[in-house]
Amino acid sequence: MNSQHSGRRSRRTRGGSRRRGNRGQRPPQTAARAPKKTFWQKLAAFFGGNGESRKPATVSRNGSHSPAQQHSQAPRDSRPQRKPEPVEVTSPRLYVGNLSFDATESDLFELFNGVGHVQNAEVVTYRHNQRSKGFAFVSMQTVEEAKRAVDELHDKEFLGRKLVVSGAKTSEHVPHE
Repeated sequence: MNSQHSGRRSRRTRGGSRRRGNRGQRPPQTAARAPKKTFWQKLAAFFGGNGESRKPATVSRNGSHSPAQQHSQAPRDSRPQRKPEPVEVTSPRLYVGNLSFDATESDLFELFNGVGHVQNAEVVTYRHNQRSKGFAFVSMQTVEEAKRAVDELHDKEFLGRKLVVSGAKTSEHVPHE
């Protein structure tokens, strides 16, 4: 019985080339390779997607895009901007929205004191890190002062942002802290 194997062992090293004339050299690259798709891109392509990630671009607090999103900025579906509904001023308590995250209660106290007598100013914060949520409540002395504050301070620029000032919604049940 003749065997196809002649008994000579190959002298190739691990990962070596089988071709004789190509020892230690890499084959020339003919074209630039496309970036390798991630598992989720392959999965999306399998189920009929175009293979691009639908994950929205993430922006850090300092305004820079995350490294994963720097390579492509695909146009995102833009949501219509929500305008806060104007609430009639029926009590001295006011809602202050679109507030700068750097604004403090003393800043609000000083701003609203230019319009009338302020009883209380409270910036709403997250419990775990005490960072501002971007809105606040201000209590004026009278309803007339509250109405004057809405007239004068609504859409006024304060710390780089246009304020939204309106009457605070009243509810029967206010959760206590």
